[in-house]
Amino acid sequence: MDHGEETVDAHDGVQYTWRLVSRDPAAVLGCSANRRGAAAHGRGGLQVCLRSFELSFHKKHKEKALASYLPFVLDTAKAIRDRQRNLKMHMVEYDAWTAVDLRHPSTFETLAMDRTLKKSVMDDLERFVDRKEYYSKTGRAWKRGYLLYGPPGTGKSSLVAAMANYLKFDIYDLELTEIKSNSDLRRLLVGMSNRSILVVEDIDCSIDLHQRPGDQGPDRRAPRPGFTGDDSEDKVTLSGLLNFVDGLWSTSGDERIIVFTTNFRERLDPALLRPGRMDMHIHMSYCTPESFRILASNYHSVKDHAMFPEIEQLMEEVQITPAEVAEVLMRNDGVDAALLDLVKFIKAKKGAAGESNVTNHDGRC
Repeated sequence: MDHGEETVDAHDGVQYTWRLVSRDPAAVLGCSANRRGAAAHGRGGLQVCLRSFELSFHKKHKEKALASYLPFVLDTAKAIRDRQRNLKMHMVEYDAWTAVDLRHPSTFETLAMDRTLKKSVMDDLERFVDRKEYYSKTGRAWKRGYLLYGPPGTGKSSLVAAMANYLKFDIYDLELTEIKSNSDLRRLLVGMSNRSILVVEDIDCSIDLHQRPGDQGPDRRAPRPGFTGDDSEDKVTLSGLLNFVDGLWSTSGDERIIVFTTNFRERLDPALLRPGRMDMHIHMSYCTPESFRILASNYHSVKDHAMFPEIEQLMEEVQITPAEVAEVLMRNDGVDAALLDLVKFIKAKKGAAGESNVTNHDGRC
């Protein structure tokens, strides 16, 4: 638009006129010293001007403009900025956050996940971002906690990326092995921006949790050095993390999502699991016929195929992760060859599982 050009908008039955106004900074500042300052901004041959919009409407619509139209304009502008901004992935480096552009392509549309569960997660996210006034009225911090649990390769990290892309939230990837103390942890968490997702992956391996009966099996992984459950400022502790999740420090920011991931939910301290900390528990399962069809569509743009029934039947008999299915589908450009390879892969895995069961039954393991 050029100076003096107008555009007309209509909202809720009322007509509004916007007019672009361009002004010389020197004229606006109004004194010789400020004129010199304004000229300095324009040195190098660049022409500087102040641009603004004037809004006009019939005076009888003043209340409607203030109460309805201007909030609508601000909300629309915010939505446009959110769509256009580059999402960031923040990580800890030298005791401070450093950021890179987040270009993870995962979306809820491409996520290999049960359709009902997917809709439940999306509805919960939408309800969260739309309830600012509700959280304020009820005296709660505007945050939401999600626990993602399930075997490796079931899409936990992809779900986090899909959440970020869906909400246009930055991700803060907190690797607790990089944090030396509760005070460092607190400083980092307070330094997060609003409208962001804090992710702590493999939480069961990052904090010294209670060892309950059954936790001493061969699959148990020891907590990483330097992490404990006691309350000490010279260590990262479970209580220090929980104080941020739902203590007084949880009010240091707005519109924040906290995500913990684990392969073994049963190994987590109950203190991590109660409502108000992890509000929604999401089980990321092995590949199902439904999630397989999503992957086939993603990688080969095929909605149905003569080999689908055989593959889906095999998936009912064998535990196979979405990551394994995706890896096989990527090996061939042709859909027939890719699906044939997938059948061979699942059958081989089924045979290996059968041999393992026979070995265990015979006591030779």
